[in-house]
Amino acid sequence: MDHHRNTTQSHSGAAAATPGAQRRVLIVEDDPTITEAIAARLRAEGFQVRTAGDGPAAVEAFEVWQPDLLVLDVMLPGFDGLEVCRRVQAQRPVPVLMLTARDDETDMLVGLGVGADDYMTKPFSMRELVARVHVLLRRVERATLAATTPRAGTLRLGELEIDHAQRRVRVSGKDVHLTPTEFDLLVCLANSPRAVLSREQLLAEVWDWADASGTRTVDSHIKALRRKIGAERIRTVHGVGYALETPAPASEWA
Repeated sequence: MDHHRNTTQSHSGAAAATPGAQRRVLIVEDDPTITEAIAARLRAEGFQVRTAGDGPAAVEAFEVWQPDLLVLDVMLPGFDGLEVCRRVQAQRPVPVLMLTARDDETDMLVGLGVGADDYMTKPFSMRELVARVHVLLRRVERATLAATTPRAGTLRLGELEIDHAQRRVRVSGKDVHLTPTEFDLLVCLANSPRAVLSREQLLAEVWDWADASGTRTVDSHIKALRRKIGAERIRTVHGVGYALETPAPASEWA
């Protein structure tokens, strides 16, 4: 299942100066050429890497090794990447970068719906993949810090409630399950209610990603968010970006 075990360093070792030092990435991909290319690049960045080539092996590796992040292909033998994502997210939340061979928005929305945080369509730039891995891990660190930092509790915008401390969202009193990315995106919009935020602004704020090539990622996450909180709550300003619609006057953090 894993032929890279001998490259894995101990968590107890001294942290290297590389950005990915001591972070564990599990690559789940059935194409050996792609697997080796990603693994080599991530190792060069200082990450510890293991690989799995099918669905069952991926779930087993996740349970045994407890990685910090998954790079996960959708199409896999055994069972597909969507099922892998469902199973690992049921064990514990973990950032997932999904890889898909099809530039199909429906596939992307399904992936986001089962807990993927971001996606990339093949063929992709290795530089961009590495950048997104760093971004997802930084977002986890920021979310952990935010959870332990005292802040005003609940933002109420009509029937929409956002509990920042517990990272929970309710619509009309009912809990709505959001992925970590969806929650951060909603909070970003809610911090400037009714203001139109460009896709580039949202990429920079939520993904810490300054390259406009990721704007389709924003669009797909917005669509997924609309399905969960109600399409009427997020307004599209064509050619510009998105705004969170709120009752007048806009509510504030309470």
